[in-house]
Amino acid sequence: MSQQHQQLTLISHKLCPYVQRAAITLKESNIDYKRINIDLNNKPDWFKKISPTGKVPLLVIDDDTVLFESAVIAEYINDITDNALLSSEHLVKAKQRAWIEFASTMLQSIAKLYTATNKALYLEAFNQLDAKFKILEQNICSQGYFDTTGFSLVDIAFAPIFRYITVFNDILDQQLFSEYKKVLIWSKNLISRNSVKDAVNTEYEKLLTAFLSKKDSYFGELTKQHQSSIVEA
Repeated sequence: MSQQHQQLTLISHKLCPYVQRAAITLKESNIDYKRINIDLNNKPDWFKKISPTGKVPLLVIDDDTVLFESAVIAEYINDITDNALLSSEHLVKAKQRAWIEFASTMLQSIAKLYTATNKALYLEAFNQLDAKFKILEQNICSQGYFDTTGFSLVDIAFAPIFRYITVFNDILDQQLFSEYKKVLIWSKNLISRNSVKDAVNTEYEKLLTAFLSKKDSYFGELTKQHQSSIVEA
């Protein structure tokens, strides 16, 4: 890969789902990279200077070039390798990009779920998320991954969603959205994939649970109750 004449650097946050997309793509593309985690509540000055949006992930190519937005980073990584994670057919690729955008709307729905300040808003957010899982169930056309093209950037875009749901299942002591059988098979395939496992550190579940418990929200209260039950047990 001629473009990678020096090591790429991924600017990250330990819990960011969009960073996970970039990390999975890098792993799948067999690219060695350096990862720097920052505190988004106390952003370093150097980060503010190079991030147009003030968000992660960033992919530092060299001293003069920084990419932002996870979908853009993922496509760039794919383009400079073997272009295997997106279809070469224009219409198929366009559809894949559309589903990647759909995955982003689901991440927004998840954020609404865990920040809802009361039960009514929580249930509203839950129902919105459930409707999107139903749409997924109706559109999955493979027993392995999202579509018959095999593992792709679409799967990568959805992997952080299923990681969230895995932790939520533990907190709520129930299997959310388990009625969607094709989604369930798909999620298990993704969660067990090495690149998806390696996209977060071993303390991810503990860190996410702590993050959720600090939320002044309905889900935050459920998380605190879960933590209390573990202590009492």
